[in-house]
Amino acid sequence: MKTLGRSQTASALDQAMGRRLLVDKLFKHLMSIGGIGVIIAVSTIFFYLASVVVPLFTPPKIERQTQFAAPGNAAQTTAAYSGEEQREIGVRIGTAGEVTFFRFGSGEVLSTTAVKIPDGVAISSFALGGRSSFAFGYGLSDGGVIIAKQVYQVTYPEGRRLISPIIEYPLGETPVAVDTRGQAITQLSVQHGDEGTTIAAQTADGRILVSAVSVTSNLMTGETSSRVEQSEIDSPPADTRQILIESKQREMVVLHGDNSLTRYNISDKTNPVLLETVQVAQDGERVAMITMLSGGFSIIVGTDSGALSQWFPVRKESNRFALTRIRGFDAMPAGITAIAPEFFRKGFVVGDAKGNFGSYYATSRRTLFVENLGDVPLTALAVPPRGNGYLAQDTNGQVHSAVVHNEYPEVSFHSLWQKVWYESYEEPDYVWQSSAANSEFEPKFSLSPLTFGTIKAASYAMLVSVPLALLGAIFTAYFMSQRMRTIVKPTIEVMEALPTVILGFLAGLWLAPLVENNLAGVLLSILFLPVCMIGSAYVYHLLPTSLKDRVAPGWEAAFMFPILAIMFWVFFQIGHPIEAAFFGGDMPGWLSNEMGISYEQRNSLVVGIAMGFAVTPTIFSIAEDAIFTVPKHLTSGSLALGATSWQTLIGVVLLTASPGIFSAVMIGLGRAVGETMIVLMATGNTAVMDWSLFTGFRTLSANIGVEMPEAGVGETHYRLLFLSALVLFGFTFVVNTIAELIRQRMREKYSTI
Repeated sequence: MKTLGRSQTASALDQAMGRRLLVDKLFKHLMSIGGIGVIIAVSTIFFYLASVVVPLFTPPKIERQTQFAAPGNAAQTTAAYSGEEQREIGVRIGTAGEVTFFRFGSGEVLSTTAVKIPDGVAISSFALGGRSSFAFGYGLSDGGVIIAKQVYQVTYPEGRRLISPIIEYPLGETPVAVDTRGQAITQLSVQHGDEGTTIAAQTADGRILVSAVSVTSNLMTGETSSRVEQSEIDSPPADTRQILIESKQREMVVLHGDNSLTRYNISDKTNPVLLETVQVAQDGERVAMITMLSGGFSIIVGTDSGALSQWFPVRKESNRFALTRIRGFDAMPAGITAIAPEFFRKGFVVGDAKGNFGSYYATSRRTLFVENLGDVPLTALAVPPRGNGYLAQDTNGQVHSAVVHNEYPEVSFHSLWQKVWYESYEEPDYVWQSSAANSEFEPKFSLSPLTFGTIKAASYAMLVSVPLALLGAIFTAYFMSQRMRTIVKPTIEVMEALPTVILGFLAGLWLAPLVENNLAGVLLSILFLPVCMIGSAYVYHLLPTSLKDRVAPGWEAAFMFPILAIMFWVFFQIGHPIEAAFFGGDMPGWLSNEMGISYEQRNSLVVGIAMGFAVTPTIFSIAEDAIFTVPKHLTSGSLALGATSWQTLIGVVLLTASPGIFSAVMIGLGRAVGETMIVLMATGNTAVMDWSLFTGFRTLSANIGVEMPEAGVGETHYRLLFLSALVLFGFTFVVNTIAELIRQRMREKYSTI
């Protein structure tokens, strides 16, 4: 019977051991699957973000290249090319007044229209207006100018899109009498828009006339009449070669001589004002031609050596604007023979004397591509409104057409991370401004201020949270009584679950006004509260032993709560008299007016306090656990060898717990870097680079939260927000990887203590 009992017992033990081994194996595989799943999930996130971002950095793709003879009358010289938005129809405008509409990709002629020129009058000059207006003008031999406009009517017969191109005359079919003396117009510039029409013309006898034309319609009869306001430029430049009017019709530039550019203010068309004359190329270099980028603010200068540069007016002292060279571009292989800007973006295309076609983008300072189209010079260029193709004619009368996939020319390493000199800025700067009210806006996509804001937010949050959390964790785990610890630790951990949107709401609507109205008291509290706490502890140390013995060990901290409350109250109360005595009763205003330190209500100080409050529970909980779980035999052995409690804490406990403490700080840092709602609601979301406590900022995460709902899917803005997320991902990955390596080394070093 005993042998049978032992046998049954052994069998039961074997079965239990087998079940345990099976459970261990199952859990081992489950944990392995979980770990692999985490790696797969993180990798999937990375590759998804990268898949959205990579197209930003791919070069433009050129396809469907074709070549055909210039459409229409081969006897007339091509003045300009253009096209409609869908890239279905191109237009060739001739110097003899014939306008030919054709298939963009094949050159098949769709229709031909002759601009209505009066009998007995010859065309003496041509000008293409702003690309987005589709207007152009002819200067006539009798001093007149006729303005025409391309119009593309879209209809949908039988459910299919039909584009019908026609020519309209916004100023009427009768030419505008620009020169009453009847001299031929030899140089012409026109701009037509909702604000009116401006014509600048040089006559055969060397005069330059500026005319503003307004057209009124009779509502009863439908008849139109035009009114011309005109003036003549005093002492016009000799050897004028090109005239340009900017799109807002407030300034005019004249290219003359080899490399001189004269700028006029023509806001008052009856009284043009000479602003300046500048040299836009080096001595011995001749400017071949100039053009204005979309928006009419920047001028692109091309020379006979192939050099290209961008110029625009910059505010100087005494509110004076001076035409300034902003940036240069990679030179073309030969002298520039043609330049054409894009319709709405800050891009342009150029042709040179060796048949090379180049595409550039100004803001990002990118050379998008340079393509050789033949061995002869290119004479006329055009880009469709969406910038997704090109037309280029050479001196042999051959037209080169292509489709170009060039969706993200604004993006380059320079535009994302370095200072960029944007139009109407006084100097290069880091700027994020992704949208504006007009289509000719220059996007500003610098990630530097957003990355700076992220680092700034995390830095101020950690300055607040790390001392509070670590000192609190040390006291709670090592000095506090067990009963008090069971109250304090769960309370702080519950704070960790508080939604950050609530903290952001309180920070923006309650804390920010409180700090602004009590700035001196807040600063006094930050500076002197630690000193007062140490002083209070010292006073407690000096109390008679009979009084201190009445306080149970580990409960001393409970007496700090009323002391802290009293200190805060005292500092806030004395803050107002100090502001009145030294800062005119308004410390924020004094900082701005006297010290030049900008003060914003929702600032870094407010965010540091709010985010510090949010991050502190995370760091405290992990650090406290690490300190509390230090083996008791280590502390007992240290104390038994004669070390004091503080010596044991510093020499044994903190060193042993250092890997856990370090992990707590790094997890808190990751929490601060990724925080969204607090910085969204309490910073003012200004993308500036300033370490000041009293200014706001914008972080990468907050920027994603604000702008993702309004970003068009697949657009540059949309993909850059994903790039912001990828930067955050990469930052946290690198920091956490380095932190883990450091933690492992600390663990190996101090595990033998």
